[in-house]
Amino acid sequence: MLPIGNCNQLEMSGIWPSGDFLTLKQESSDRLKELSNDRSSSMSGTFRQLTRLIPIIYWLPHYQKAWIWSDIIAGLTLAAYAVPVAMAYSSLAGLTPQTGLYCYIFSGIVYALFASSRHLAIGPTAAISVMVASVVGTMAAGDVSLYAGMAAITAGMVGLFCIVAWIMRLSSFVNFISESILLGFKAGAALSIATMQLPKLFGIDGGGDYFFERIIVIAQQIGNANIIVTLLGVSSLLLLVAGERLFPRRPVALAVVLISICVVSLFGLTGQGVKVVGLIPSGLPAFGIPSISHQHIEGLMELAFACFLLSYVESIATARTFSAKYHYTTDARQELLGLGAANLIAAVGHGYPVAGGLSQSAVNEKAGARSPLSLVFASLTLVMVLFFLTDPMRNLPHTVLAAIILVAVAGFINIEDFKRLWQISRTEFNVALVAFSGVLLLGILKGVTISAIASILFLLRLMAKPHISVLGRIPGSTRFSDATRHTDNELFPGLFLFRVEAPLLYFNVENINSVVLESIHKQITPVKQAVCDLSTSPYIDAAGARMLAQLDEELELEGIHLRVVEAHAKVREILRETGISERLGGVSRHTALADIVEEYERDSRRYS
Repeated sequence: MLPIGNCNQLEMSGIWPSGDFLTLKQESSDRLKELSNDRSSSMSGTFRQLTRLIPIIYWLPHYQKAWIWSDIIAGLTLAAYAVPVAMAYSSLAGLTPQTGLYCYIFSGIVYALFASSRHLAIGPTAAISVMVASVVGTMAAGDVSLYAGMAAITAGMVGLFCIVAWIMRLSSFVNFISESILLGFKAGAALSIATMQLPKLFGIDGGGDYFFERIIVIAQQIGNANIIVTLLGVSSLLLLVAGERLFPRRPVALAVVLISICVVSLFGLTGQGVKVVGLIPSGLPAFGIPSISHQHIEGLMELAFACFLLSYVESIATARTFSAKYHYTTDARQELLGLGAANLIAAVGHGYPVAGGLSQSAVNEKAGARSPLSLVFASLTLVMVLFFLTDPMRNLPHTVLAAIILVAVAGFINIEDFKRLWQISRTEFNVALVAFSGVLLLGILKGVTISAIASILFLLRLMAKPHISVLGRIPGSTRFSDATRHTDNELFPGLFLFRVEAPLLYFNVENINSVVLESIHKQITPVKQAVCDLSTSPYIDAAGARMLAQLDEELELEGIHLRVVEAHAKVREILRETGISERLGGVSRHTALADIVEEYERDSRRYS
């Protein structure tokens, strides 16, 4: 039993969610208190560190028997969902159908050891699948064995990226891939993936490397569509859509797969142009690291990094969605470790990169998952499928897998979110639009890179020209806000108050300086004193400090005294080290903006 201190740490990291887990904590708290003093002295630091590293060591001994049926049912439901979807996604990635099942089996078990989320389900996703196909397909040049090896090595590289990011505590770095980027990326990826699957749905060859090329090829070939393949594919598509609406979060895809297998087998449709997945090897693959050349590894680096970014961002966004719903905390850094381990095991298990997808996690959550053990039960179920049910799946039509993918990616396109983003922030809407356009015009891999760069550039643009508020006092208070937006705020003739709503950095100080001087010169009453409020400037570099000194010199020539208030501790240190604080008469944490205004009013009354 762990001491209370460690229990609290695990609660903060998300291992002790609210609800059922909180009940467990309350029931065992008295016993923990009784044992904590005795055990805390004998527990080694190594074991405490191990429980933080592998949380299951802590929570599994406290697992309540009442939860097991919920996790078993969730695991069975997730497996029923995963069978057709994993096979469809691995087909999308250009790999054998069983590869997707291997990903679910091994990654789910290993991720459960490190999980800080009790709902996140790990497996292949549509976006990562098409990224793998677009890069590995070109590099492998038709060599099936090399193709599989390169896909597995990519998973291993993704795992290493995750581990390195975990070691270096870079969990916040990937936040440069914002939700706006994901919105545009997913919509673009959905359309791109759809153009890859439509030829399979209609029984035509298709072709083209990019979205618009594929659209043109489909339009040219649609007249040659196989009627039987089309009927089977479209019927499956309609059944999936209807099933999703009538029976949400249920394994509708599995039912459609079983029906299609029966139809193909009973009517002998393989002889009428219906392509099927064929023989699926039973059992599990032999573990091992694929052997490929160093040249191929270098070529896969960009793909692996893009998959790493996409995998982590999608996973942590999904995990936080459910942690917010159930009021527990997801540890972003711990998720890096979990994803890293999941991708490494996927590599040695002949899989390809995996992530925590929203759709599979939603299935897991809706089915009643109480803990990461649901992933273990799902993996065990899939093992049974690979040992005993591979023979009936040989007649699974490719057109049905295409229909499953089309329904899955349709949820990536959310027009309402685009509308909402347009209303909230045009800048973020533009970021989403760049991501959307980049994927369609340049492909998914380059689209991710372009959208990430665009997001950073938009951010830098905002910081380069930050908003500078001319402040006025809120009536009846000692607080201050933007007088331009709030015209009833109280202004003080001769006193100019301004707030820079950004850090003062080398690339924005020139703009700040010119805007402040221009605003001062626009004042009707000549300004006698200017006050810079730095409460919204968390950092200032040497160029920012020099800008304040330069501003002070320019204002002094006009007979205007400059003061700086409300600076953060780090900013005050930099101003002191550069000597600017002394020039400005000292920048103290004891002086507030309200104090300066009160002093100015008192002096004005005295000399009036």
